[in-house]
Amino acid sequence: MNTENVVKHLRVLWRTDRIIADIRLRHLLLGLGLRAFAALIAAFGLLMLELSAYFGLVQIWSAIAAAAALGAINFVIAGILFIVAGRAPSGRDIELANEIHGASIEALQLEARALQAQVSGAVHHPLSTVVPVLVPLIAIIIKSLRKTAKESAAATSAEARS
Repeated sequence: MNTENVVKHLRVLWRTDRIIADIRLRHLLLGLGLRAFAALIAAFGLLMLELSAYFGLVQIWSAIAAAAALGAINFVIAGILFIVAGRAPSGRDIELANEIHGASIEALQLEARALQAQVSGAVHHPLSTVVPVLVPLIAIIIKSLRKTAKESAAATSAEARS
């Protein structure tokens, strides 16, 4: 297991999660704005239909037909805006972000399995993890003991000469 790989995969995972959230937020805001605009147009359509009913009761039929037609057109526009607002986000962007997200999750799982294998190997065979550390340590100890033995032998021979 390489900690650099784990950090790299976590960064990729974090970035893709941010990208996915950003894409979804933009889509949500656009849809919300279009729905609000459609609701405003529908309110105007309702107002025009009410106005046309008023004109129908009070005035001439030509004003009624104009107001009713305008109200119906407003409702059609509002319906079209609701349909556009309800469609799915851009497929390529979210698809790519989801693909990268899945790949980073898989890479993290591989790193976790490698760590688990190392830990289980150390638990089952504790000497296999200690031996690579002990061999250089033993070599250093032997060298220092030889050095000390040579120094003490040199000191003993110097004392014997004097």
